[in-house]
Amino acid sequence: MVIIGRGAEAILEMKDFKDLYFPSRDMNIKIVIKKRIKKGYRLKEIDLHLRRSRTILESRLIHEAKKYIRTPTIFEIDRDECYIVMEYVEGERVKELLEKVNSEKREEICLKIGNMVGKLHKNGIIHGDLTTSNMIYRLNEIYLIDFGLGEFSREIEKQGVDMHLLKEALQSTHYKYFLEDFETVMKGYAYIVGNEKKKEILKRINEIEKRGRYVQRDSLYNK
Repeated sequence: MVIIGRGAEAILEMKDFKDLYFPSRDMNIKIVIKKRIKKGYRLKEIDLHLRRSRTILESRLIHEAKKYIRTPTIFEIDRDECYIVMEYVEGERVKELLEKVNSEKREEICLKIGNMVGKLHKNGIIHGDLTTSNMIYRLNEIYLIDFGLGEFSREIEKQGVDMHLLKEALQSTHYKYFLEDFETVMKGYAYIVGNEKKKEILKRINEIEKRGRYVQRDSLYNK
């Protein structure tokens, strides 16, 4: 077993499918085990409740999202130990891919990203951590991973926050082509949800950015 990721809330371990389920069979399939970490500063009962509820919610989000976009296949959920066993998606992170493809391919990828997020929002799913690090490109398709901060909601505010996070990720990681990439993402988004919804989301993103600037300015004045 190899640890491939460690965050504030969970550890990601990769191992062979056959080692966990079919030791006697020759199956070359990789899986990921996402296990939520115990927090010693929380009461035991509260900690278990939070880890269990987040594990269940994330598995539901992945399962529901799979009806509309590409997500990892879930093999097992353990509510007591608070872990999810899922497919390891072999491919390249969009974070690295966008930095080396030509403009035509980058436009194609950004349209796919917009389509993908549009399908989620249209069906009441908020990802919660929309970055190109959580997108895997495989066989001309984009897989969305890590729904750990997600939720079910159709609120325009939460959809706006989702898209604002994606905009910030593009700006910080892919700043060279940021403006055209985000414009293309919103074009793909509008193709799914319509131009009126696109305008509404852009307006909400602008409001969120204004609030952020106000908070930053206010904190500087109060130092």
